[in-house]
Amino acid sequence: MGSPDNFETLDDILIEQLRSEGFVCSLPSRAILFTEGETARGVHIISKGHIKLSISSCEGRVLILKVTKPGEILGLHNCITGAAYEMTAQTLQPSRVTFVKREDLMGVLRHSREACLSAVEQLGRICHMAYVEIGSLNLSRSVSEKLARFLLSLSAEPSYSEKNCNDAVRVDVDLTHDEIAQAIGTSRETVTRALASFRKKHLANLTRSMLLVQNSAELEKIAGMGAARSEPAVARAYSKKCGPVSVAASRPLSARWPAPQRNGTRAS
Repeated sequence: MGSPDNFETLDDILIEQLRSEGFVCSLPSRAILFTEGETARGVHIISKGHIKLSISSCEGRVLILKVTKPGEILGLHNCITGAAYEMTAQTLQPSRVTFVKREDLMGVLRHSREACLSAVEQLGRICHMAYVEIGSLNLSRSVSEKLARFLLSLSAEPSYSEKNCNDAVRVDVDLTHDEIAQAIGTSRETVTRALASFRKKHLANLTRSMLLVQNSAELEKIAGMGAARSEPAVARAYSKKCGPVSVAASRPLSARWPAPQRNGTRAS
């Protein structure tokens, strides 16, 4: 298994320069990195573990925006713009994180053209994936489709998961049914029923501390990702870097909406 510290993305330059300026923290499961509304003190580089990013309403409702993987940088745009954190970050398993103070980050960006370009690439990819995730949630037709996409996203990076001789992928992650419901926009009871169906069909099995994906190919069919081979090159590149990309979101516009009618032509 590859080490989480061996990054193979375009963020290498930025990450390596930032790691020399920061300090490493080992955190237990369910530790809070930062909270929604807190002033951005610096960035967190994830070396090991999955991090839950969530927002909450005044009524106490919680929405999980994303579960991050090792290699990601949290809080980069907050430190650059000076905006407060829009979400709360919490570990879902014992994790290792490098924290870099905001002033040290800004010093690196001011003095290194390569690091600055790498930061732009990182921010652009975050923006792209945010659009993809929004499209995926809004265009998915069923809970099973949303759940399949979510489980595949957790097991998408083989460097940070374990694959056994039966091609099943194991990911150590501490997620409750309620948290999955918050991530895909449904109820806990619905998630429990869908997971039971996946378990009965030997597609995937989730315990409190581990996800076992037993049949990725079938989950991809349920998730509507069967046409991934015909995705545009840009979508494939982002998919390889950040996990599954919504096929619906990467299709040409003409494949999703009819061509506009000319003036004076009545739509059939």
